Amino acid sequence: MRTAVLGAALLVVGLVALLAGVLTLEELGTLVERVAPVLGFVVALTIVSELAAEAGLFSWLAGFAARAARGRVVVLWAFVVVLALGCTIFLSLDTTAVLLTPVVVLVARRVGLPPMPFALTTVWLANCGSMLLPVSNLTNLLALDALGSPSPASFAALVAPAAVVAAVVPVAAVGIRYRRELSGRFESPGREEAGDRVLFVVAAVAVALLVPALVSGIEVWIPAAAAALVLVVVTAVRRPSTLRLGLVPWGTIVFASGLFVVVEAAHSLGLADALAVLVGSGDGLPDLLRLAAGSAAAANVANNLPAYLALEPVAGSPLRLVAVLVGVNVGCLVAPWASLATLLWHGRLTSMGVEVRWRGVVLGGLGVAVVAVPLAVVATVLVGA
Repeated sequence: MRTAVLGAALLVVGLVALLAGVLTLEELGTLVERVAPVLGFVVALTIVSELAAEAGLFSWLAGFAARAARGRVVVLWAFVVVLALGCTIFLSLDTTAVLLTPVVVLVARRVGLPPMPFALTTVWLANCGSMLLPVSNLTNLLALDALGSPSPASFAALVAPAAVVAAVVPVAAVGIRYRRELSGRFESPGREEAGDRVLFVVAAVAVALLVPALVSGIEVWIPAAAAALVLVVVTAVRRPSTLRLGLVPWGTIVFASGLFVVVEAAHSLGLADALAVLVGSGDGLPDLLRLAAGSAAAANVANNLPAYLALEPVAGSPLRLVAVLVGVNVGCLVAPWASLATLLWHGRLTSMGVEVRWRGVVLGGLGVAVVAVPLAVVATVLVGA
């Protein structure tokens, strides 16, 4: 509700900018054309997640992971790390936040473990692990135009050093912070049968087919929307009471839309020129560190998507663009609103009755960002040299 109210206020600011002539209809139309597929992807993916959860898919995956770990907590956590990285790289960070979060919470509860070490692993790897492929992060998709639309392999080669460092740091941080909770053993749970076998199979197939579809080169909102439509139709037949307007993350969408409009209006007032003074220029290590730090700060003040759009004009080279992506993707762990994935993650935890103590999450995220952002930039420069 708070994000929806704030988003509505931002949209009002954008409307005032439009009426005052600061933002033209042509600029607004260009913005809508660029970000509508991004927001459509988030909506479709959230619907897929909600309906797949209702079908019992996440509960089944949780049980499978718990049984595969054979009672060892650290092995179960290692499964979560691998799943979070794989899901983020090939299905995007929002997929990890929405689809994997219920799995890790359910598996922790099923075996009597605290859910936060697993949930925090998920959200930190959703953000920090999202550097490698264009589909991994919506900011990466936005960056393709500025990079000349490279192939997924070329993009991965450019960002791989930063991606490796960014993935290792949060895993190490969780392992150190929760070393006691992640030791020991648990009793493996028994198997559970799905309540509606047809609905379960359709949900499993729909989610499984998203993996190749989202890395096929098709605009990601198309397969996500197709999967959502299939699940909505089947659910309407098998379990119609599940369908409700609350399946759509209205607050998140309104909030993101408001941020996009306000940033676009700020561009019209010379935002890029002002940012250029703050983040500097040049491809040397000090210049790139300054740019990455500025990008991380911008992401935490606003949100990583509009922060990327604001900073893209001052990138100017592939190396500088990687520094921007490091800042907005890896450095967005501090403010809860800095990433749509974090907001979606929080929404999933809240819906499952998991309390999030933001003070600890913010301080931990700050520690990870302070270490991961500069190391990722250094790795990019060293390997690139």
